[in-house]
Amino acid sequence: MTTTIGHFIGGESVLTGGRTQPIYNPSTGEVCGAVELASVATVEQAIANAKAAYPEWRNTPPAKRAQVMFRFKMLLEERADQICELISREHGKVLHDARGELQRGIENVEYACGIPELLKGEHSRNAGPAIDSWSEFQPLGVVAGITPFNFPAMVPLWMWPSAVMCGNTFVLKPSERDPSSVLMIAQLAMEAGLPAGVLNVVNGDKEAVDTLLHSDTVQAVSFVGSTPIAHYIYTEAAKSGKRCQALGGAKNHSIVMPDADLDNAVNALMGAAYGSCGERCMAISVAVAVGDEVADKLVAALKGKIAGLKVGSGLDNSNEMGPLVTAQARDRVVGYIDAGVEQGAELVVDGRGIKVPGHENGYFVGATLFDRVTPDMSIYTDEIFGPVLVVVRVNSMQEGIELINAHEYGNGTCIFTRDGEAARYFSDQILVGMVGINVPLPVPVSYHSFGGWKRSLFGDLSAYGPDSVRFYTRRKTITQRWPSSGVREGVTYSFPS
Repeated sequence: MTTTIGHFIGGESVLTGGRTQPIYNPSTGEVCGAVELASVATVEQAIANAKAAYPEWRNTPPAKRAQVMFRFKMLLEERADQICELISREHGKVLHDARGELQRGIENVEYACGIPELLKGEHSRNAGPAIDSWSEFQPLGVVAGITPFNFPAMVPLWMWPSAVMCGNTFVLKPSERDPSSVLMIAQLAMEAGLPAGVLNVVNGDKEAVDTLLHSDTVQAVSFVGSTPIAHYIYTEAAKSGKRCQALGGAKNHSIVMPDADLDNAVNALMGAAYGSCGERCMAISVAVAVGDEVADKLVAALKGKIAGLKVGSGLDNSNEMGPLVTAQARDRVVGYIDAGVEQGAELVVDGRGIKVPGHENGYFVGATLFDRVTPDMSIYTDEIFGPVLVVVRVNSMQEGIELINAHEYGNGTCIFTRDGEAARYFSDQILVGMVGINVPLPVPVSYHSFGGWKRSLFGDLSAYGPDSVRFYTRRKTITQRWPSSGVREGVTYSFPS
């Protein structure tokens, strides 16, 4: 008998007896549980709880809110092994990768602990005669987050800790594919002292998403996922007058220059392309080799490394790559590999048909490498979200920059070079939001902000870091005057008075 996972509303676990869908262990293909999909009424219940908790939480001093977050951070560290096992069991990523994900989430919690400093406004004394002016940052009210399967712990921790530290209350709709770690983390927040209703979690599908988007109570929505859905979220939120940040897809390129340290570049590309089975929005999926000599050496070195890549269950920490999250994801990736062959790319390493002993029914695709890929091929244009790395050959760095800038996505990119002038020119000219210089996954640390350009981000403010504080608050400017007693002034009609 499988356990059914419900929701977390008003500080309590909730099961309504509604629709459910199975949760799979990607390493085995076996059902390991079920998740209830929230109805409109269930989502509205969560919103109502968040609304009821808002007035008291809004007026809780930021320093007291931060004390809750400090305790929460300690609990995340104490229960890390349990959380990471849940991530690996339902997502498929290897335990050490899950641990890295959780650690990056904890770093965002640490940033949110500084909220008394981050919420400080600006003050000007005597902006005019006996007039003082100041600004302050006030919370929005009830806000919502919709998060993807590929980082079930980290991406929610990008959102709700900053939001609630700013004084908002939160409704989180995580991926229904791997919900267990999210619910455990929500319970730890309660254990740390977060009041009931400040954080609510509803599992669900499009019905739950649309209820959040169309609610008059929800003031802002944060989203991370694919570009088509990000565009939908942003458009629908705008129709409802909500503030929205919607992070979409990616096709991240890495330029390998003739002077690059090839060994370091190859090692970096292996991790960036095949870590987490390529299910990262910051994965490098295109290697742009400058010159045929570089390309030939790069492809040969990658082929040799792939031969030694250890693929297997995510729960075995000796493995380097686990399975894809679902059978549908596996079939989609295999379809792209088929298309690459049909469209004329050179298949150097074929990951189709891989068998992992003892896990024959798991959703595995082996590391795949294509060479001589052209920009009109679907394996180049589309976000595959799997362990597929394609090599495009160019004749110069400028040609590589133009190739990258022409792509619809602008999430992350990197360059491997020993030339400081080339690196500086690249970082200045490239139309991408996050740039690495000899760094393959240039994910900003928690006290910066994460966000791409072009169709990788809809909205003006990026995720976490300083942008998150501005996203989850409104600036209010107050101008104050206390005239001296006995002073009477005439009417002034000119501007400004």
